[in-house]
Amino acid sequence: MAIDVVKKYFSQYGLEDKVQEFEVSSATVELAAQALQCEGARIAKTLSFKVDERVVLIVTAGDAKVNNSKYKLKFGKKAKMLEHDELEPLVGHAVGGVCPFGVKAGVEVYLDESLKRFETVFPACGSANSAIELTIPELDKYSNNLSWIDVCKLPE
Repeated sequence: MAIDVVKKYFSQYGLEDKVQEFEVSSATVELAAQALQCEGARIAKTLSFKVDERVVLIVTAGDAKVNNSKYKLKFGKKAKMLEHDELEPLVGHAVGGVCPFGVKAGVEVYLDESLKRFETVFPACGSANSAIELTIPELDKYSNNLSWIDVCKLPE
């Protein structure tokens, strides 16, 4: 299971015990916020896109939405999300558990600026009932991201 891959990934940093598993689903922002008893905006959702032949993950705040013009400016193409059946073979994680940790080689990870307004956030950990609480510097370090980008808009 992908959660085992993520736990193994975090074990190299001594953080595998920080991975939380829930009795309930945390597959959506709303469900994760309920499981963690936090505001949905602090759920670090990982969105997956195909840019030509590249697989791109963008980790955003739970309340952020991709702004198509900003995305196109950054990637030179209209946003095209991966299909559900493409996630596991291309990324290594299934729907509900997609995260930037323990992903397949060649997957590009970016962190969206929308996350920086929080001290800690909760990304998934490879399953539809898991998460880890990380500070923004920890997320930056452990996600192996290529860069911080600004491709989202926040609710008004």
